[in-house]
Amino acid sequence: MAEHKNNSEASVEQNLSKDHVSKPIPGSIPMPGQIDEALKKKADKTQKDIEKFKDELLKKHKSIEAIGLIPQQASKKIEEEFEISEEDAKRELIHIVTFIPEKQFKNIAQIRLDAIAEAKKINEKLWIHVMTPVDYWNLGLDSKFEIMEAIAMAYPIMDKAFLSHIRVAQIHKSLVLKKFEKYVTSYVIGGSLTTGTTKKDSDVDVFVIIDDTDVKRMPRMELKEKLRGIIYSYIPEAEGIAGVPKNILNVQIYLMTEFWEAVKDAHPVMFTFIRDGVPLYDRGTFLPWKSLLKMGKIKPSPEAIDMFMSSGNKLKETVDKRIFDVATLDLFWGISTPTQGLLMLYGLAPPNVYETVKLFREVFVDKEKLIEARYADILDEIIIKVWKGYEHGKLKPGDVDGKELDRLSKNAIDYIERLKGLREQIEKRIQEKSIEEIYKNTFGMIGNLVGKKSESAILKAYEEDLVKTGKLPPRFLDNLKLIAKTRANVAKTNKTKNKDNLTAKQTRDVDNARKVAAEITQALIEYSQRCDVASMEKSRFQIKGKDMEAEVFFLSNTFIVQGSKIQKISGSKLVATDPKELNEEIVAQRKKESKIDFKSLETLKKIFGEFDLIY
Repeated sequence: MAEHKNNSEASVEQNLSKDHVSKPIPGSIPMPGQIDEALKKKADKTQKDIEKFKDELLKKHKSIEAIGLIPQQASKKIEEEFEISEEDAKRELIHIVTFIPEKQFKNIAQIRLDAIAEAKKINEKLWIHVMTPVDYWNLGLDSKFEIMEAIAMAYPIMDKAFLSHIRVAQIHKSLVLKKFEKYVTSYVIGGSLTTGTTKKDSDVDVFVIIDDTDVKRMPRMELKEKLRGIIYSYIPEAEGIAGVPKNILNVQIYLMTEFWEAVKDAHPVMFTFIRDGVPLYDRGTFLPWKSLLKMGKIKPSPEAIDMFMSSGNKLKETVDKRIFDVATLDLFWGISTPTQGLLMLYGLAPPNVYETVKLFREVFVDKEKLIEARYADILDEIIIKVWKGYEHGKLKPGDVDGKELDRLSKNAIDYIERLKGLREQIEKRIQEKSIEEIYKNTFGMIGNLVGKKSESAILKAYEEDLVKTGKLPPRFLDNLKLIAKTRANVAKTNKTKNKDNLTAKQTRDVDNARKVAAEITQALIEYSQRCDVASMEKSRFQIKGKDMEAEVFFLSNTFIVQGSKIQKISGSKLVATDPKELNEEIVAQRKKESKIDFKSLETLKKIFGEFDLIY
């Protein structure tokens, strides 16, 4: 921002009036003529191998979302990001990115093994990267915007929509930045794409934040409208280049000052935008906001929740004084706004009115059992039967007499009073669930890793097996004790007379436990992945004979892998098995010494004849 703090409005207007056709900015997505030639050249050389790889992999994993070929000009960035050795990079690798659904994350290791195995059989230069959408969004949260662009450039070999969606956003971003990069503070993608809730007809929602902090003579709204016209004019161009349906790109534009005002007021749209948004470009503005939100510094404050609920405080007086249509409007807003506020407090994005009624019953009545069903009935009657009936012309003035209106208003006032107690219950339940989930997830992961179940046994095994052996840092031991102590303190409070309220210190301790648990979890995931790879490599050999080639794994059983065919030795013959059994034995072999089973080798010689054993 410092680079243009002294610019006048005259320079802003001059820049806005320039012809928008100019050279691409460094690191941006190339335009059609640049990208098609490179992609076509790469695709022509490797088309058969890549198509074969795609077909074979999809036979095993039909849930795959997208497969794309990274163009040559982006390979260097990909190799640097994923730390590919110089020796491998010199082989002119063909990088293939594969996206799997987030719900398949638990199977990512097996999918990666299958993909690598298929690629190795087809072409040794194929280098496979398996990701989930969350992995892609995390690149943006780490400010690795060039890597995101490189992946978005991938030529789609197979795509259910994800590649095309991120591509159209990246192209539009590049067009916008070409014209007035210094006025754009952040270009953020959000909505259903980043939350993983996309449907067949979902839009690609992006937000552009404009820096208006040094505007002096040009009215801010005039600046916004000038920029809006140009930004919107690029939408059809970006959609055409990306080859997506028209009007799929939904762009919202905010001035930085108006955006920050809305954030301070805990506006639901901004709250959701910051929480779910991922920057494709950011000059140090959006990511700090997101970090503040994650730390709990930006959230619906008690004052904001009070504001949402305050519309119901004078409900009775309002209903008594106003005529039917005005009273009906007040009834609707008087209960829907505070209800949405409590759903936000619970952690749900502000829904539409139909979803508000549905979620209130599902979450607070059926799931959490925090409120009586009759309050859900009140909400349903006023919002669906009365308000929506009035809005759609099914209910007209005169259809509801004074007696009925009095009943509805009394129910609404009763509803508002009950919500005040529900708010306290939600705040307490959130803290209770938070520390329980933190404890269960963290100690559960370590327990599975060290083979222990009780808390004391897990802590002891962590220290003996992981800290003293230098596998994980000793500070995590203190952090684990903090998590256990916080959980115990919260549980103790729940048994006292003050069970409906946690102390300020306990709340801070829960927040601290959440932070350290996230760090421990990440370290455990990385350690587990390293163990899986090491376990697999130390037990894997190759056998090569005159007319055969296969991989051999010496585990509790001896496994033979030939292409997609997996078998194991049973007695003096080979029997069919599956990747799941192989993967389970690889994991079980982590802490065991690998040995060559010579008896199995003799069995293999009888079956295949003479061969060489290669490590």
